[in-house]
Amino acid sequence: MLEGITTGYEDRFDFPVRSGPPEKTYLLASVPRAGSTYVSHLLWSTGCLGAPLEYLNFEPSGPYGAVHGDPGQQSQLWQNALLRRTSPNGVFGLKTFPGQLHYLQQDNPVLVDEVMRFLVGPGSSRKVVQLRRRDKTTHAISYARALMSGIWRKEQEVGGRVEPDYSEIALQRAAKMLEQQEEGWGAMYRDIGIVPLILWFEDVLAEPDTAIAQIGDYLGVAISPGAAIAVPSIERQSQAGAKAWAERHAEN
Repeated sequence: MLEGITTGYEDRFDFPVRSGPPEKTYLLASVPRAGSTYVSHLLWSTGCLGAPLEYLNFEPSGPYGAVHGDPGQQSQLWQNALLRRTSPNGVFGLKTFPGQLHYLQQDNPVLVDEVMRFLVGPGSSRKVVQLRRRDKTTHAISYARALMSGIWRKEQEVGGRVEPDYSEIALQRAAKMLEQQEEGWGAMYRDIGIVPLILWFEDVLAEPDTAIAQIGDYLGVAISPGAAIAVPSIERQSQAGAKAWAERHAEN
């Protein structure tokens, strides 16, 4: 967990505990800095689309970093998520990035295989919602700055942290890393024969209700206004530094 920050992984945000497995599942496939935290909380807030957070993020700095290197505890947390993060209508969602799956593959390949068979294997719902960003330059700038500064959320913009100096090399490296992760998703879709529902972050930001309706239709889930719940808010980070980087990049 991020110390002192409400992330949404806390027990108090659990749905009522289920007595059986989810009835419908989906994968929210994305890459870093694509706006997936905002979108995952938006879907969660409906009370009808599960709570698609990063339940496989066991990296040391991730929400479940405390069980890094402990396959048994990792598997237990996954089972706990299925019981407690499935919305009352039986829908469960998982948000993840290719980098997280690759990291976990080194640590707990059995769990990766179990999860992927459960979500997209034969007999599963085989539903994937992929979130992307159209503006690749802005996306790469966001990723490069986060990698350099270690600031990933609005709540971390405190304590007088120094703005990272512009680096064209860092920007190009970030763009390449994002491209490789996008290609990783594409390879998976081809291998298992899935056509995902593509959502563009810019469109979700402009018309969130339309995006929710699209996902509901895709999953075959009715979105009931009366099921809406309160979830932790996601505040947009300051854009001043990103704008300065964009101006420098445009000069090159």
